[in-house]
Amino acid sequence: MHSKARIHADLVREVDHFDCLPDSLVLLILNKVEDVRSLGRCYAVSKRLCGLVPLVHDVYVKIDRVVAVDGDAEDTLNLSSPKPRNIFSHFLKLMLLTIIKPFHNMRNPNGTGRPLFPQLSQHSPAQVLRNFTHVRNLRIELPSGDVGTEEGVLLKWRAEYGSTLQNCVILGGTRVDRKPVGEHEPSLEDNGSMPESFYTNGGLKLRVVWTISSLIAASTRHYLLRSIINDHPTLRSLVLTDADGQGTLSMGAEQLKEFRENQLSASACSNRTQVPACNMKLKYAPYLELPGGMALQGATLVAIKPSPEGSNGSHPNRKEAGGFVFGAFDGPFKAAVKALMKRRTYLLEMNGF
Repeated sequence: MHSKARIHADLVREVDHFDCLPDSLVLLILNKVEDVRSLGRCYAVSKRLCGLVPLVHDVYVKIDRVVAVDGDAEDTLNLSSPKPRNIFSHFLKLMLLTIIKPFHNMRNPNGTGRPLFPQLSQHSPAQVLRNFTHVRNLRIELPSGDVGTEEGVLLKWRAEYGSTLQNCVILGGTRVDRKPVGEHEPSLEDNGSMPESFYTNGGLKLRVVWTISSLIAASTRHYLLRSIINDHPTLRSLVLTDADGQGTLSMGAEQLKEFRENQLSASACSNRTQVPACNMKLKYAPYLELPGGMALQGATLVAIKPSPEGSNGSHPNRKEAGGFVFGAFDGPFKAAVKALMKRRTYLLEMNGF
């Protein structure tokens, strides 16, 4: 027979200290988790977390692989596979297998036996996120970039959207590699202007292809976010990027508000937002030395903003646009932008499409 002291000690050890934490502190912890799959597992732990998880403010959705609706797990596309073409045209028709796994077989902790997320039969990201009712900051990472390039070619873009394009910057190079220690800059024609060969050997045409492809990728991502934005009026920040770090689309609180207040203008192909008529500033350097022993050949910077007649009343001023360009990229690519901004500017115009 146990003594009274022993029984009292056992009762003390059985106290669940987690239950002593206030909901505000638990929500702060859950906001640090961010990852939607981990939050799905937390959802199934207890009735208390079941009620708190949908209230988190910060959510991160990483899409490692996608499966066609009519396919199965054997058809999964992952980062080690060749990059899928037209991934965005099918984006909302894809099952997000790695998101669904933590949720699919879970049951409510109240013993009803019903799935935690019954509406996941379509397995779209919009439906997964619909279970979170207070999302303020959302990050979505796609499995790969959208624009195919040859090996060694650098192509990065960043776009800022409201109901339409507000700013876009593209950084490209025909080759980026490590510069051997002690090697000097190659003797390339560089008097501050574009060499004549740039116009005759396809260099300008290649930059036009980069620009159009990046704008199509950005406008497609923007179009496919519409259901998520409409379902989450609490959103203040939305970032859609990819695992390759090729492209990033961002929307802040003012852009999200403007998106909801204005009708979305779809392109003729109906799977992306229409790109407005734009003014472009192109800068070029045949060779750039970057920090960390990197070298970039055929370095090109394209800063894009809508022309006044195509800006839908949201045309940014010159100072804001310049700040966006300088802050678009990090690390050695930020240094590349800084160096290219000192080069001669070539003005281009593009019709909407």
